[in-house]
Amino acid sequence: MIDTDSPHIPEADDYAAYAALLLDEWVTPDSEQEYLRGEYAQFLRAGKGAAVRREGGPQHLTASSFVFNADHTHVLLCFHRKGQFWVQLGGHIEDGDVNLADSALREAIEESGIDDLILISPFPADLNRHDLGNAFGSCQTHWDVGFVFEAPEGAQPQTSDESEDVKWWPIGALPERTPPDNRSRIAYALLALNADA
Repeated sequence: MIDTDSPHIPEADDYAAYAALLLDEWVTPDSEQEYLRGEYAQFLRAGKGAAVRREGGPQHLTASSFVFNADHTHVLLCFHRKGQFWVQLGGHIEDGDVNLADSALREAIEESGIDDLILISPFPADLNRHDLGNAFGSCQTHWDVGFVFEAPEGAQPQTSDESEDVKWWPIGALPERTPPDNRSRIAYALLALNADA
């Protein structure tokens, strides 16, 4: 049992501990995600607070948001300024974030300007550990956790400072400048979306 009232446990340590517990309870969609789940839980328990903070080291946890429109025919993607590709919304864990889903929601609202997003499940849709290029500075590896959200009918995104563009894309016609693994991530997100329907 985690003692959240203890003055000896920094907030980031609590966040990491609860993230590990969430992953322990998550029913993964396949063996690949099951393998990653074990690695993530070990990473979080070994790294504690450092594993969830950008300033904790070159490898750290991040949270992503796969946002679908109301009829689930389109996914919201942003053109990432540093990466120069179309990806889901998301980013680093920040002080004040309560849990992974909260981090993902905050990032989605900040990057899309859409306030009334609905979290489909408190559990992740997928895990994706990926190395980063030089444009990302001191960040070398993101241990990303993806969550699924639904936008209200007719929601119109607004571009943020972190992206060059944000727009809806048909599920069957994703942009060319999308990282190869992003298509499989969207497939995991759709699986989680349909499982909840």
